[in-house]
Amino acid sequence: MKINIYYGGRGILDDPTLYVLKKMESVFEELRVKVERFDLFEQKNTISSLPQTLKDADGIILATTIEWYGIGGCMQQFLDSCWLYGDKEKISTLYMMPVVMSTTYGEREGKLSLINSWEILGGIPCNGICSYIEDAVSFEMNKEYAAIIEKEGENLYRTISQKIRVLPTSNQAVKQNIYMTQNIDLTPQESEQLSKYVADETFVQKQKEDIKELSSLFKSKLENRDFNEEDDFLYDFNSHFKKQEDFKAVYKIMIKEKDKPLVIEIENDKLNCYYGELENADVIAKLSEEVMNHIIFGRMTFQRAFMSGEMTAKGNFKTLRMLDQIFEFTK
Repeated sequence: MKINIYYGGRGILDDPTLYVLKKMESVFEELRVKVERFDLFEQKNTISSLPQTLKDADGIILATTIEWYGIGGCMQQFLDSCWLYGDKEKISTLYMMPVVMSTTYGEREGKLSLINSWEILGGIPCNGICSYIEDAVSFEMNKEYAAIIEKEGENLYRTISQKIRVLPTSNQAVKQNIYMTQNIDLTPQESEQLSKYVADETFVQKQKEDIKELSSLFKSKLENRDFNEEDDFLYDFNSHFKKQEDFKAVYKIMIKEKDKPLVIEIENDKLNCYYGELENADVIAKLSEEVMNHIIFGRMTFQRAFMSGEMTAKGNFKTLRMLDQIFEFTK
């Protein structure tokens, strides 16, 4: 069995949450449970990739300290990343214990916030620990408090090992309704790749530098192209079309600078591109003219534009990925 601990406090010496975690870790060690702790304050730049660490865990502890109001930014950022990039199928099997210590007001609200968040993510919450701590030294010296903490650690171990079921809650219905509003369902592998891109500041900065460096080059090329504005991009798509067998799709690409969307109709070896209105399409995408130029000149693919957020899309995701196979734009 493995339990991951995600600590959202500041890591100060007299943080009562650290004492609670230390006591629980000692219990898990006696029970031969593998424990790995992630201090979120030390991993601010890579929090978006931390949901991938849930893969090999059987249960987790979300621990934070309330020093003035709420569960804190690091913990909230981690939960946001779980929603955006986490493997929902894996999360649905994970037991979560909240640990919230407060030096001010709001420990119960903080605990409830973690429970509600985990339920909406689809996970299984357990009874946790929350307490107001006026004096950290007195709290740590109290043997009765220590026994309570150790007992809760044993209860978590028992809950995970016996896979105890819990009754359904309204948050599960909320989760299903929220999922229904999502435009595109990413696979766990695609979510992991996207989270790594988001967390990689070097990658993001490199993309910005490339765009800045090539913007003047693209501008000069565009000025030298000879076409009517109404036919913009139509020649590029027609000239780079690669015939597909047993494939039929309709794309509606909305370019911010254009009055009408670009419609691409494909049926096997037939291609029809035009600017016009269309109600039904398999994929509806939106991007800027600049991003479209990057794609046309082979500096970016449709998939990369979507993964980096420079193009938004909804509809059939597999059909969206076919764009890079149907149209081969090279430098």
